[in-house]
Amino acid sequence: MSSSPVIIIGAGLSGLTTAYRLQQANIPFIILEARDRLGGRILTVRNETGTPIEMGATWLGKKHAAVNALLKELGVGISEQIMGEQAIYEALSTSPPQRVQLPPNNDPSYRIVGTSTAVIEALVGQLPAASIHLQQVVQSIEKTGDGLLVHTQDATFTGSALVSTLPPRLLMQTVECIPAWPEDLRAIANQTHTWMGESIKVGFTYPAPFWRAKGLSGTLFSNVGPVGEMYDHSDDARGYYALKGFLNGAYHPLTKAERCELVLQQLRKYYGEQADQYTTYEEGVWRHEPYTFTDYDQSLLPHQNNGHPIFRQPLFGGRFFIGGAETASTFPGYMDGAVRRGEEIARAISGKDF
Repeated sequence: MSSSPVIIIGAGLSGLTTAYRLQQANIPFIILEARDRLGGRILTVRNETGTPIEMGATWLGKKHAAVNALLKELGVGISEQIMGEQAIYEALSTSPPQRVQLPPNNDPSYRIVGTSTAVIEALVGQLPAASIHLQQVVQSIEKTGDGLLVHTQDATFTGSALVSTLPPRLLMQTVECIPAWPEDLRAIANQTHTWMGESIKVGFTYPAPFWRAKGLSGTLFSNVGPVGEMYDHSDDARGYYALKGFLNGAYHPLTKAERCELVLQQLRKYYGEQADQYTTYEEGVWRHEPYTFTDYDQSLLPHQNNGHPIFRQPLFGGRFFIGGAETASTFPGYMDGAVRRGEEIARAISGKDF
C-alpha cells in the first residue's frame, strides 16, 4: 500500500495543474492515471515526418486569463490561429460551395506554440517523476476513520485528501464510492455533459499548403458536412502543413478508413485531386475513449450542468474534491476551466491541516 498526503486521480491539464500548485506549496502528492500517457483530453499525434495534429484541446482566447497566465509562468508561448481573408462556405447541399470574405476578427483564437502537449510537458517537468503512476485504473474510493483509500486494479493507495479530475459522469459510472455517492451529486453528475466526449477530430498532413495557392486559407464551414468546420493546422516555422476539422459525431460507428473517405469526398469538392495527396490521415474519436467518455442515458445539451455548484462542495468532511474542466465556475469544459479548477482545489488543500 502506497501512502501520500494527497491523491490526484487523472493526469490531464486539471490534475497536473493541481499537482504543480501543490508542489509549489511543498505538499506531497501522487497522481493516478488510467492511461499509459499523460495529458487526458490534450492529445497530440505525429506522423512519420513529425507533423503534429491536435486530436484534443487546441484553442484558447485572450479572455482565458487563467490558462494564459499559467502558460506565461511556464514559458510556453501562443500563436494566433490562421484564419485568412477568404474561406469556403457550403450552405446547402443543392448549392455549390461559395468563396466568402472573412470579416476582421477582433477576438481571435490562439494555439499553443509547440503543440498543446507543450503545457503538459512543462507541468510534468516541474513534478517529481516518482509521483506519477500510469496505467492505474481507479475502481473504488473508500472513506476510513483517518483518511481515504483508493483502490485500482492492482494496488491500493492511502491519503488524507483526494482529488478526482475525471469527468463527473465518468466518475459516477465507473468508480464505486464507500459510503455511496450522495444522491443529489449522483443525479447531477449523471446529467452532466462531458466536454468533447462526442467529438470526432480529423486531420490530414500534406507536404505543402496547396490550399493557400488557391487564394484560400484552409478555413471552411459547411452546413452539409460531414465536416462542419476545418482550419489550417500548419506550423510554418517547422515546415509542417495540415488541415484539421470536426467530423459529425454520428459517424463514430464507421471504420477509420470509411471516415477518411467521407472527409476526402468533401475536400475534393473544394480542392480537387490535391486533397488526395495527403501524407497521413489522423483522427480522434473521443466517444471511443473509455477513460473520458461513457454513454449518456438521455440526450444532453453541450455544457449541460458544466460548472454546477454541487461539484465545488467537498465530500468526506472536506477531504474529497471533485475537479476537472466540467466543474469550473468560469469557462467550464475548456482548458481555462481546467486550470482554474485545478488551482482552486490546490488553494483549498493548502489551507487545510489534514
